Amino acid sequence: MAVGLCDFPNIPEIKGVKIGVAEAGIKKPNKKDLVIFELCEGAAVAGVFTQNAFCAAPVRLCQKHLASSSPRYLLINTGNANAGTGKLGVENALLTCQVLAEQAGVDVDAILPFSTGVIGEPLPTDKIVAAIPAAFLSLSGDSWRAAGTGIMTTDTLPKGSVRSFEYEGRAYTVAGISKGAGMIRPNMATMLGYVFSDIAMDTSLLQKMLKEVVGKSFNRITIDGDTSTNDSCIAVATGKAGNEVVTDVASPLAQAFLTAFTEVMQELAHAIVRDGEGATKFVTVEVQGANLVSDATKVAFEVAHSPLVKTALFASDPNWGRILAVVGRAGVEGLDVDKVQLHINGFEIVRDGCRSPDYLEKHGQEAMAPEEIHIVINLGAGDVSDTVWTTDLSRDYVTINADYRT
Repeated sequence: MAVGLCDFPNIPEIKGVKIGVAEAGIKKPNKKDLVIFELCEGAAVAGVFTQNAFCAAPVRLCQKHLASSSPRYLLINTGNANAGTGKLGVENALLTCQVLAEQAGVDVDAILPFSTGVIGEPLPTDKIVAAIPAAFLSLSGDSWRAAGTGIMTTDTLPKGSVRSFEYEGRAYTVAGISKGAGMIRPNMATMLGYVFSDIAMDTSLLQKMLKEVVGKSFNRITIDGDTSTNDSCIAVATGKAGNEVVTDVASPLAQAFLTAFTEVMQELAHAIVRDGEGATKFVTVEVQGANLVSDATKVAFEVAHSPLVKTALFASDPNWGRILAVVGRAGVEGLDVDKVQLHINGFEIVRDGCRSPDYLEKHGQEAMAPEEIHIVINLGAGDVSDTVWTTDLSRDYVTINADYRT
């Protein structure tokens, strides 16, 4: 059940980008599960990838191609992660790239492959190869919703975001799609995320911005604490807006783009949390009053990962002592528990390390009842803060993952 997830937005055509979608039947029949993005020549492409040591074959091949060429196509399949598949996995990923390269008339290293789905099973290359021509022939500029649907696995809804802005009389668009609902605790980006703009930007600057914005979006979400083998996030700047190439991050145009880019990335990241497997709550964990950003981040993630906290959130049970226990074990050096404050949805729960004198049980029940919950923890040690977004832990999460391969 998606928590407050809005309908897929109306994303306009972005010059320099075309999208093709097809049914390969990789895991299920009659499902859009193969997506191609065609990029114009000269587009700037940046990427960040999973830090999982068991990273999937397409991730390794994608990194290699991105470092050695000017990418022209993104090739994405769902239903099979092609992870834990050894040398055969790399060969299979390369084969699909070769087929698309021949179809498009480009070098093989101009293809960036991506896969998501079940880990440990060989990639069904015959199905993908057979579907590539149909996806290629369907290339158009307005298939955003179909692409959002085509990269879904256990997602219940497609996820998209778009922002437009003007600078010196010229219009710019930033838009993207993402997928992910489980195995979410990124260590770079999300399961899969793709953001495109018509701005002209230097590739190294785009890479720098992507890494920065990932730290404010995809790297601040968690559903179950598991970092995927296939996490990949790609940013593309086609240059078709007609501006001079942006090279200075401090320039007004770069800052205007950065604002829109951040909003799109955060919305895509939040959409993943809102569509978390079995989720009934969208939870913001904000830690204030830390001495170090690392302390704030650590406490926020510890609270967001705690099964006891997450099950209390699911039950709307104001068992706030579980939160205090997590704060105490998070490993913040020199923590003075007598200065810790806790608010949930505006209600003061804990003051100076213990139950607030103004707190009543009915306040806690009222605070925990909504489907959107904002937890604010103040450590009383400094002026640094950080925020993480997460979900509750429901019975459905267990069912979905227990039955994932059946």
